[in-house]
Amino acid sequence: MKKNYHRTQTLIALLATVAIFVLPLSAFAQTKISYHNNKFNTSDDLKLGRQAAREVEQQLPILRDQLATDYVSRVGQRLVGSIPPEFQHPEFQYYFKIVNASDINAFALPGGPMYVNRGMIEAARTEGEMAGVMAHELSHVALRHGTAQATKAQKYSLLAGVLGIGGTILGGPAVGQLAAAPVGVYFLKFSREYETEADVLGAQIMARAGYDPHDLANMFKTIERTSGGGGGGFLSDHPGPANRYARINQEAEYLRVENPIRYSRDFEGVQARLHTYPKAPTTEQIVRSGQRSPADNSGYPDDNRQRYPNDDRYPNSGRYPDNGPTGRVSLPSSRFRTYTEFNVLRLNVPDNWREIPDNNSVWFAPEGAYGQARGQAVYTHGINLSVTRTQYGDLQSATDEIVNGMLRNSPNMRQRGGYQRSSSAGRYWLSTNFSNINEATGRSENVALFTTQLRNGDLFFIFTVAPQSDSGAFQNAFASILRSIQIND
Repeated sequence: MKKNYHRTQTLIALLATVAIFVLPLSAFAQTKISYHNNKFNTSDDLKLGRQAAREVEQQLPILRDQLATDYVSRVGQRLVGSIPPEFQHPEFQYYFKIVNASDINAFALPGGPMYVNRGMIEAARTEGEMAGVMAHELSHVALRHGTAQATKAQKYSLLAGVLGIGGTILGGPAVGQLAAAPVGVYFLKFSREYETEADVLGAQIMARAGYDPHDLANMFKTIERTSGGGGGGFLSDHPGPANRYARINQEAEYLRVENPIRYSRDFEGVQARLHTYPKAPTTEQIVRSGQRSPADNSGYPDDNRQRYPNDDRYPNSGRYPDNGPTGRVSLPSSRFRTYTEFNVLRLNVPDNWREIPDNNSVWFAPEGAYGQARGQAVYTHGINLSVTRTQYGDLQSATDEIVNGMLRNSPNMRQRGGYQRSSSAGRYWLSTNFSNINEATGRSENVALFTTQLRNGDLFFIFTVAPQSDSGAFQNAFASILRSIQIND
């Protein structure tokens, strides 16, 4: 009996040793993170985040593009759902908005509000790189770094001074407003220790969400390449990029991800969509414009209302000077000029119209028909041509996606009738018509959409727009342009 006992002990010890070696490395090597001392309650995080968000959105231009915002929100909520249980705060209200600024940056506020710069989305090479920056910023929220850092200082009344945060976000060290808003430092300028924790937890959240954590590290290389070594907001506002790159990659080695998310048509589609807008201003340009807008609290969640903040009631951006279209234009010229677009398209356009290219989209419009209003590109007369990836293999479904996006993003737009089908040069087309109220001029306008698929599956679509009062004068020009289109794909 004693001999058998010792044999059993030996067998147990051997099995335990084998179990140790066959367990995933992450069970031992994954970095453990814990909360810091914090004298504030999570309800304080919520209150402070709401106050700060109100001020932020008085001063920063929020991009009112529902399709792009919905996409960023989907990625954000996927990451929120992957926060480890010990750092989950069900009472926090996470939501996501896009700032129409070219700086490569993102930031999140206590309690959940998060802001992603358009420049960061455009600079990222993959959805994983974008998600990495978002996971890092969400980690600051989950770990309650803002109020924990304020607890350390103790000499400021955070509840009384939170409204200084806007100056910090907008000014930053380059504009010299950081010293004027010390409280904001607690939310946006974290210690090296906190930054490392957010990198590590961000990598862990990415892995749990199905992303490759190496993409967070790779984003630093993307930023350096895109900004010419300057680093942009995300890199320059956080210490030690080289050390952070190495530390994130080290953590990533211990995180097992089966079939990580590599390719996202939604990401490519949103990038292409953002490229159709005029170039976004830098944060410094926004500051120097001196434009401010009154707060509108109707879209924010509070203790009694659980509204999602990106609804149509929420005010549009427009925080820097507008240069809206006048709507007063010359009639289309009878002389035409030939253009080649996207390497596969030729068309003839009136020679008194201007070409306004931007990546996967190009506008042709007469002088006086284009400009900016509330931070958005606005056209009163003209034609737009775009190419975009689509997840659908048939023209009808791909066109439905475009139409639904138009109707969601333009509350005054109405579709008139269904689709008309036609064939030209061996290519199948769909077209449909809309009525709309132009957001810059307030005039009623007619909009037409034409779509066809290229041989590689991409969707090629055309918009024409003109005020109802001018439609007759511009209809012949639109028809001539459409007849002239040649696609050699």
